[in-house]
Amino acid sequence: MSDSLVLPFSESESLILSSDNSGGIGLKENDFVQVPYEIVGYYSFRVAVMECLSVGGIPISVVLHNFCGDEAWEGLSKGIMQGLDELGLDLPITGSTETNMPLLQSALGLIVLGKRRNDLAMQPNHSRKMALIGRPLVGEDVLKQQEWVAPLSLYKSLCELEGVEALPIGSKGIAYEWKHLDRSGEGVPDCISNRVDIEKSSGPSTCFLLAYPLYLEEEIKRKAGPLFIGE
Repeated sequence: MSDSLVLPFSESESLILSSDNSGGIGLKENDFVQVPYEIVGYYSFRVAVMECLSVGGIPISVVLHNFCGDEAWEGLSKGIMQGLDELGLDLPITGSTETNMPLLQSALGLIVLGKRRNDLAMQPNHSRKMALIGRPLVGEDVLKQQEWVAPLSLYKSLCELEGVEALPIGSKGIAYEWKHLDRSGEGVPDCISNRVDIEKSSGPSTCFLLAYPLYLEEEIKRKAGPLFIGE
């Protein structure tokens, strides 16, 4: 189940609000993970936009709440724009920066606003398979194992396939999210749990679950390559 909020505002369209936040990650002395703000902005945007796309939303703008300081805005914005480029999107970025009270650690909140035609809401499909795309990574592992991070462009292309339902994995891990897509109630199969830690956080959504009609399996495998782990 996506964390996005879907608000119908007419008979034909709904507004989508998807969000993410991070703390203690950046360039301040007391941050737990030391990385450039461009990377912080990119991965925060990544989580929110994947949530938006997972419910069929079309992103229309980005709102950034910056508690890292004035000097961080440019880097955070560059990271967001990198994500937009990967998706082939050109969206306005707005927001604000806390400049009155300097914080000892970096922090930010990010919202992706989107819209969706109500007639395109996902319909239940009871004849389908499930797969994991990418690997769960968090903290410094995200930078050290880039080859296992599922690309945003791949996520978008798979979301656009008819009958496919995608769900990004966040801090609660694969096992937690699996039950929201798996209608059999059997849990994560051994072919997946034997290869990855299904309880591990995938904080910046470095991987995602995919439920799809069987006839699409070969196409999905071709697109995902070694990132694919299926039932």
